[in-house]
Amino acid sequence: MNEPVLQLSGITKRFGALVANDAISLTLARGEVLALLGENGAGKSTLVSILFGHYRADAGTIMVDGRLLPPGKPGAALSAGIGMVHQHFSLADNLSVLDNVMLGTEPLWQPFSRRAAALVALQDTAQRFGLQVNAASRIKDLSVGERQRVEILKALLPFGRRRGARVLILDEPTAVLTPQESESLFATLSQLVAQGLSVIFISHKLDEVLRVSHRIAVLRAGKLVAEMPAAGASQAMLAQAMVGREVPRVTRGPTPSGAAALAQPPVCELRDLRVRGVGPWPQLDGVNLALRPGEVVAIAGVAGNGQQALADLLHGLIAADAGSVTLAGRAMPATPRAWIAAGAARIPEDRHAVGVVGDLPLWENAVLERYASPAFARGGVIKRGAATAFAQRLVERYDVRGTQTAGLATPTRALSGGNMQKLILGRVLMPRSAPGRAEEVTEAGDPDAPVAPLLIVANQPTWGLDVGAVAYVHGQLLAACAAGAALLLISEDLDEVFALADRVAVMHHGRLTPARPVADWTLAAIGLAMSGASASPELADAA
Repeated sequence: MNEPVLQLSGITKRFGALVANDAISLTLARGEVLALLGENGAGKSTLVSILFGHYRADAGTIMVDGRLLPPGKPGAALSAGIGMVHQHFSLADNLSVLDNVMLGTEPLWQPFSRRAAALVALQDTAQRFGLQVNAASRIKDLSVGERQRVEILKALLPFGRRRGARVLILDEPTAVLTPQESESLFATLSQLVAQGLSVIFISHKLDEVLRVSHRIAVLRAGKLVAEMPAAGASQAMLAQAMVGREVPRVTRGPTPSGAAALAQPPVCELRDLRVRGVGPWPQLDGVNLALRPGEVVAIAGVAGNGQQALADLLHGLIAADAGSVTLAGRAMPATPRAWIAAGAARIPEDRHAVGVVGDLPLWENAVLERYASPAFARGGVIKRGAATAFAQRLVERYDVRGTQTAGLATPTRALSGGNMQKLILGRVLMPRSAPGRAEEVTEAGDPDAPVAPLLIVANQPTWGLDVGAVAYVHGQLLAACAAGAALLLISEDLDEVFALADRVAVMHHGRLTPARPVADWTLAAIGLAMSGASASPELADAA
């Protein structure tokens, strides 16, 4: 691994007064896996975008195999052998594997398509790198792991305008994979690297970083702050380098269990819920679940198996086609306002598109779900003084940063992902007090109303966050549970599931397994259930 295939020298990129990349220099050897770590906003995405030609650096150069890479030209990056597999796949579901890997490889004015030659190239590449897939299969019929295999083949295929990647950028490659599919990916990576492919591996999962990488580079606030071999490094060392301080590990403490816990009346109960789907199976199919005070129930599963429909239903956004759902013993209508008024705290999956209105200032987003409260509005007119005072308390209590210039008038879209999530957490978790108190009144003005949420529905609450922000979010959620809230955690991060959950259920094709104590599950058992092979943890030994 002595021959450099990629050299970045003094890469600097500014967006106005913000220095996103500050004189970053890195090298990547042939057959090396370099992990690129950093908090949200540290500059990873900007650096990779410059490398792939989406951005033009203000200063610095990139050399590939000793040749200068023209800046700001994605086509030049592809021709130089730089490929990228994004976290969210860019495949056409209605086309075959062969059609997908051929997209963009031939000029539009070519009078014929070289499908036979492309098929041979695809089969040869798949055979060489151990990435077998049926070229005639439609993408919509493939598993998530197989789709990722197609994305990697697209990058590696030497055909037409593509030279075939010699530097492969993997962005959060295991985010949507089962444990078994992740193991298959790691085996594939070993084979790719053994044949000379160089890899830039971007992940928030530090255990995976230590497992697959040879060397690790850490960015913080746009600067390269650490480079180290993976051998001898630890998760704690990497976390501290990323955030500049020691990051405490948040785990679930002792909780009520056994008959005493089950004797408590459910905060929220789902019975035989069914929601129609547009595909071959329902979004929700006979779902049963009971959530009790102070309990964390986690829903694991591969994306697209009904988790979003479950979250939408418990957020009041959709109605069930059959079955019932109750909160505090009351049947709930499909209206967000009713769920909020009844004590539900809603944390959506997409914080940017759904969690906030990006163009509104921070103070307005802080009270988005409380506009109807007499504390913040009278006769349809917002009480700006009360709203800004509440927002200021939220910013201070939940440590929302990024408001130094414009204060509470900061456009919410300008916040980093972690700070945007802190804003959402504060909005839904800040207590609702009796009339005349400092915080807020309830919709009904009931002085005896609870001061904390009854139910928290958190859909991917730490998606894309760095280790510091993850620890903060976990701490706030567990504190709310300690105050008596029931937490439904919908997560594709199995480390998060095992760290926080009291009980775990797995969703596959809209069906939900029974929620069992987390100690009853193994990683292999969850992986089987996520793939639909088994719903029973007793079969884990067969995995």
